[in-house]
Amino acid sequence: MIRINIHEAKTHLSRWLLRVQAGETVILCRHNVPVAEIRPLPAVPEGPRPIGLQRGRFRVDEAFFEPLPADVLDDFEGRGA
Repeated sequence: MIRINIHEAKTHLSRWLLRVQAGETVILCRHNVPVAEIRPLPAVPEGPRPIGLQRGRFRVDEAFFEPLPADVLDDFEGRGA
């Protein structure tokens, strides 16, 4: 884990981001007191998301497809009280 002060981070941000992309964590400090952490994000899966992963794990009730009551529709459309 790398600790740097904010001035160093601002001066060499690109350099520190390359280290973060390589998997390191950077702790940002103000006057040597930690205030934030910069760490890599999880990799984004490539390609389309698979369909049907939850098939059979839940059921949508038939009432889900019925029209909403008029008062609820009015609230959605800004006509409610």
